[in-house]
Amino acid sequence: MELAYYSDYAVRLVNSEDPARGKESLTSVEAVRELFGASQDAGRRATEADVSRFRSVRARLRAVFEAADGGDETLSVNLLNSLLLEFPVSPQISGHDHRDDDGRPLWHMHLADHPSNATAGYAAIAAMGLAFHMTEYGVDRLGLCEASPCRNAYLDTSTNRSRRYCSDRCATRANVAAYRARKRLEADRSEKTGLAADRAQRATANGER
Repeated sequence: MELAYYSDYAVRLVNSEDPARGKESLTSVEAVRELFGASQDAGRRATEADVSRFRSVRARLRAVFEAADGGDETLSVNLLNSLLLEFPVSPQISGHDHRDDDGRPLWHMHLADHPSNATAGYAAIAAMGLAFHMTEYGVDRLGLCEASPCRNAYLDTSTNRSRRYCSDRCATRANVAAYRARKRLEADRSEKTGLAADRAQRATANGER
């Protein structure tokens, strides 16, 4: 497993809230556990106290994305570094019982679970994953969806750094809105042109009289 994979932990946590619409999905221990995905053992340690702690980490991770999306790479890195210092990781070499064709373990780097509490474990993995993504692809590959009012976080892995939306749904919605805006502008221009032509025609007719 590539370490950049863990950056999805950060995206999942940031997107558990939709500030523009006033939606909050991180309201229970069960919601916290769902964020761990396949890491069920780590999620089972979550308690009621982790709900508020997760929200606090989420706000700090969103600030990392906001700084990157706003073009302030240094601030984005500094904010992430503060999380890395507060929530250190424990890297381990793991094979997970997977073998190659010759029967040898498929060794890879793995971020071990944090022993203290669910929030510390999740924050450590999310921050380190995001750090690997930053250094592998660039800070400018962290973004916030441009489809108003959505401000979901996303990681741009496109070859031409062209991603602007968190999902195909938001991209379609933004394209439809842009198309309708162009049509309204064209209609307004056509109406103004028609009115101007009418006024010119009336002025010509009055002059002929």
